[in-house]
Amino acid sequence: MKNILKYTFALLAIGFVSCEPEFDSPVTNDGFYSSGTADLSKYVSVGNSLTAGYADGALYITGQKNSYPNIMAQQFAFAGGGEFYQPLVNDNTGGLLLGGTQIAENRFVLAVDANGNPGPVRLIGTPTTDVTNHLPSTYNNMGVPGAKSFHLVAPGYGNVAGVATGAANPYFARFSSSETATVIGDAVAQNPTFFSLWIGNNDILSYATSGGSGIDQTGNLDPSTYGSNDITDPNVFASVYSQQVDALTGGGAKGVLINIPEVTSIPYFTTVPTNAIPLDAATAGALNAQFGAYNTQILPGLAGMGVISPEEAAMRMINFSAGQNFPIMTDDDLTDLTAILQGPPFSLPEPLAMLLGQLRQVKSDDLIVLTASSVLGTTPDPNNPQGVIGVSIPLSDQYVLAVSEQARITAASTAYNATIEALAGAKGLAYVDAKAALSRVANAGIPYDGGVLTSQFVTGGAFSLDGVHPTPRGYAYTANLIIQAINDTYNATIPMVHIGNYATVTLHNN
Repeated sequence: MKNILKYTFALLAIGFVSCEPEFDSPVTNDGFYSSGTADLSKYVSVGNSLTAGYADGALYITGQKNSYPNIMAQQFAFAGGGEFYQPLVNDNTGGLLLGGTQIAENRFVLAVDANGNPGPVRLIGTPTTDVTNHLPSTYNNMGVPGAKSFHLVAPGYGNVAGVATGAANPYFARFSSSETATVIGDAVAQNPTFFSLWIGNNDILSYATSGGSGIDQTGNLDPSTYGSNDITDPNVFASVYSQQVDALTGGGAKGVLINIPEVTSIPYFTTVPTNAIPLDAATAGALNAQFGAYNTQILPGLAGMGVISPEEAAMRMINFSAGQNFPIMTDDDLTDLTAILQGPPFSLPEPLAMLLGQLRQVKSDDLIVLTASSVLGTTPDPNNPQGVIGVSIPLSDQYVLAVSEQARITAASTAYNATIEALAGAKGLAYVDAKAALSRVANAGIPYDGGVLTSQFVTGGAFSLDGVHPTPRGYAYTANLIIQAINDTYNATIPMVHIGNYATVTLHNN
């Protein structure tokens, strides 16, 4: 059975733009623009991959040059802004080396497979950026891909000796001031007059992209015990975030705080439909016959024995019909029935018991992640053409973000955002509601001079090929949002940019 998920991107609708950015309002007279009550002479940006300019699943030069802080700094220059330096990588391949061994993958580019279907593939080539080649300078862009909120205050996060074991971050190790430095410490040491802080996305994102495979650590105040895919406790976030804002404003600097968008509205979670399995009536009928005893005998029997509730029994029912269907999946949050099904009165063989142990069908309000598109509908065993993932083989839980998992993410991000907004108000800082802005992109779209910016994967223009990070055009939109907030808060007149003059996705290395 061929892969039943195919990309149907309308390539002709994609605006492949390679021209240099132009300014929304060209400067014609000195003094036309003003920083208002803000001092932009020394701007430092602090954050994670979004701040660094990460895109297409990697950090590469073109992405960095189109990072929202760099776009902003170019605009700040018309209102008294100073030089802005970034820890640029060595190439447009992406990827990272550690002592010559590749430790991070290359960037995605858009390619067409043998069947004429377009989709993202990793660029072939060897990266030239080696983490062990330490950069000696200080940098205005303190965006560190992969950083969570508490990482910014963690000594040793930039120690190259800890990269191999995961104790340190390879991106920060390239430009940290010392083996014991912290990201926030290196930012404050530059004596910024103005700053931007956007952190917290990764405190929930890795949990989401892994299909909820981590733990919601709400109630655990010790981040040293967290796994990489865990949700950060809101009190931990509030504590470290307050420390960061206090440190950045301690010398009198003004700045802007950006809140956390709803991560489940990005293309990584909205591209693959939940009813992704097309079946004809005959196939649907045959499948229903195979699951007949499971639906009518095993599940009611388990409910009658008190092993599961009637509600869980109903949720675990498997039904197919002619047309588009929801795939079957393994749900790690369900009661594991494997051992029970092997004993009396069921006495199922181990393989069948394991199949049914945590089985259910994807629901309409679940979210299937983007990476599932490469496995749904495939036959992993060529000797078993009937073994189709999503039909007779369950889709792994890592590919599905359940409603209960979405609720945990929403609860955490809501708490994070309350902290961010409260601190912005208390400190008199500019505040950007990125959550509301992304919602507009995901729903109606954002009109601009060349069209409409949407979150549609590939064709929408806002998101790069990893389905998570913006394109240069998306970063330009972000820069405009932040500039507008700065203008409103500090009575400034910093010019914005034409977002249509920035690129979207690329077909090749540029």
